[in-house]
Amino acid sequence: MTERVVLAYSGGLDTSVCIGWIAEETGAEVVAVAVDVGQGGEDLDVIRKRALACGAVEAEVADAKSEFAEEYCLPAIKANALYMDRYPLVSALSRPTIVKHLVAAAKKHGADTVAHGCTGKGNDQVRFEAGISSLAPDLKCIAPVRDYAMTRDKAIAFCEEKGLPIATTKKSPYSIDQNVFGRAVETGFLEDIWNAPIEDVYEYTSNPATPREADEVVITFEAGVPVAIDGKPVTVLQAVQQLNERAGAQGIGRIDMVEDRLVGIKSREVYEAPGAIALITAHQELENVTVERELARYKRQVEQRWTELVYDGMWFSPLKRALDGFITEANQHVSGDVRMTLHGGRAVVTGRRSEQSLYDFNLATYDTGDTFDQSMSKGFIEIFGLSSKIAAKRDQQA
Repeated sequence: MTERVVLAYSGGLDTSVCIGWIAEETGAEVVAVAVDVGQGGEDLDVIRKRALACGAVEAEVADAKSEFAEEYCLPAIKANALYMDRYPLVSALSRPTIVKHLVAAAKKHGADTVAHGCTGKGNDQVRFEAGISSLAPDLKCIAPVRDYAMTRDKAIAFCEEKGLPIATTKKSPYSIDQNVFGRAVETGFLEDIWNAPIEDVYEYTSNPATPREADEVVITFEAGVPVAIDGKPVTVLQAVQQLNERAGAQGIGRIDMVEDRLVGIKSREVYEAPGAIALITAHQELENVTVERELARYKRQVEQRWTELVYDGMWFSPLKRALDGFITEANQHVSGDVRMTLHGGRAVVTGRRSEQSLYDFNLATYDTGDTFDQSMSKGFIEIFGLSSKIAAKRDQQA
């Protein structure tokens, strides 16, 4: 029986060429799998037919937008996940979604190998292969661009030689990855980190410097889950989509950063994630109202580790799963409304309310009749600072 390889298929030049390239290099049949995580572009059926026309023995397409939002983006919102305090894991979240479908297809079609189109310099090769090995340790992985030196000029030559039904002339100056949670842009003139991004780089967001009316929005959460916008019920996918549109129209979510890649190099990345930034900003503020101080302090440490694990491709790791449980528990009281003004590239919280609130007006107010007994503070400070006071006396005598 001829061996089969399941290929993560995007419909573009590189992965289309990979179908025939893998067949020639390995002698295996190729099953193409395309996963829709809200990246837009061509119709899935068009992509499926192209894969077959390029030589795939079978082609599957999966509409995973809701799955991606509910099972991958939502945990990131609950974790306030911002890599290096800025990047909301746009690409890192989509990879385990795709991996899950690749592994399922490999089992269904009796494949013993999974292929992807990543290079040897990026994070995604790790995310794909570490994820696959975690879900199906017996599967092998190959990456034609990395393993067989399949450069773009070779891909174009192969495409023309075989007469593959895909355009090879149009070449974007950027490398772009996008999904419903955001958009990542790199390479081209952006590789000179002194060069400022130009407006042509952006697609999900409007220029924040353009004068326009502010937009006020109220986001409702239940146990950390966005469930309504301006009082109208939404799914997680709808929340992200609606805020992509509204926050994006205000230029919110543009990020230009030099980030630390897992493979050890620094890389300049330009992101736009309007919905993600708006939701995480609102969620963080509601946590400030509803999460007890010591839990909140410790959660911030957990958030950073969780985010690093996801960025590094460890979505299916034991530590990541264990931290998921902590984050879910920490979100149990994160319910209520957050009002934000979207304007000029910023999502600014202007109001918050919750039946689970730990904010006590009578304790917080400075007006007459407050319930905070200030007479207790003097003794508290004396005891709280006692160990440092004793150490200071010793150090002054030295």
